[in-house]
Amino acid sequence: MNDFQPFVMERMMSKFEQKVDYNLSESGVHPVLLSELLADNPDYINELLATDLNYPHVNGIPELRENIARLYENATPENILVTVGAIEANYLTVRTLLNAGDEIVIMKPNYMQIWGIAKNHGLKIKEFHLREENGWSPNLDELESVVSDKTKMIAVCNPNNPTGYILSEDEMDLIVAIAENVGAWILADEVYRGAERLTDEETKSFFGRYDKVVAMGSMSKAYGLPGLRVGWTVAPEKTIDEIWARHEYVAISATMLSNKLTALALSPEVRPRLIERTRNYIRKGFPVLQNWMNEHKGVFKLTPPQAAAIAFLRYDMDINSTDFINELMNNKSVLIVPGDHFGMDKFIRISFGLPEEYLTNALDTIHESIVEIKSRCFFTSA
Repeated sequence: MNDFQPFVMERMMSKFEQKVDYNLSESGVHPVLLSELLADNPDYINELLATDLNYPHVNGIPELRENIARLYENATPENILVTVGAIEANYLTVRTLLNAGDEIVIMKPNYMQIWGIAKNHGLKIKEFHLREENGWSPNLDELESVVSDKTKMIAVCNPNNPTGYILSEDEMDLIVAIAENVGAWILADEVYRGAERLTDEETKSFFGRYDKVVAMGSMSKAYGLPGLRVGWTVAPEKTIDEIWARHEYVAISATMLSNKLTALALSPEVRPRLIERTRNYIRKGFPVLQNWMNEHKGVFKLTPPQAAAIAFLRYDMDINSTDFINELMNNKSVLIVPGDHFGMDKFIRISFGLPEEYLTNALDTIHESIVEIKSRCFFTSA
């Protein structure tokens, strides 16, 4: 068997998220009930019942691609490929546009899928960083210094996972200029567009700013519909066709029912309601988390996220982040994500876009573990 870099965060979640009492490892808001999705269209259930469970259009049914295209300036349905989650879109895009030995520059911290794909397929990886001391804004001088004439792709996540930072328009323009200077592609993971915490203005897309942009979206994060397993790629038409050819090797298509339900969810009538629901969960959940952190003065430090239903907390306790998470999981039946999964010990990523009672009970349980760890450290030092 060849050397393989597992996707450590997803490995942990897939093994344990169904076994714990409290799952704060997810990065989206509390999922939508089917009845909620159909609330404005109760008769739509009859259309679903009359659906032939055949293959849909392999690239996504026309109605769905039309609704996705509306979310991007100057996009048409021919610029859209529907995939099985953004995770497939990311994988196929890297495998389509890059070959072994090619150079990729990756924003960190970041959802580590792109890094793992690059590692497993022999790409040369360089990094540029979001800086905690600067409110998680990117070090674009660093980006400019690491990009070279050999750079084939710059991978960004905006809004960012795990920090919730939103790039400014000036920062986006400078990233585009750096990419354009060397002819590199920009892969923009934009699954948190619409999940803004502090503003009702939706985060701008990289698509349309430069002719070598591939942007990703998903129903999992900003819409609370992860179980549909639908994502998409937005790119130049020729590039979409090339990615589509790889899609036929990997998945063929998302399901017919997922296509139809996603088309409904992204319709002009339903989408605003789902975005409002997501923002309500984020905006109501964050103060619960913040009040809990305030009860642990000196333990946690946080730059509040501008978007997303997750917070990236630095902690001050004498325990490794993976050991901390294992202790929580094994002793308290709570799952959160260790900073080790982002290459940053002494951090945790924790969900807060959840029902208040569930979130409060989970945080109270984590509190018990923190008290035990601090007590143990006290007696050890004494």
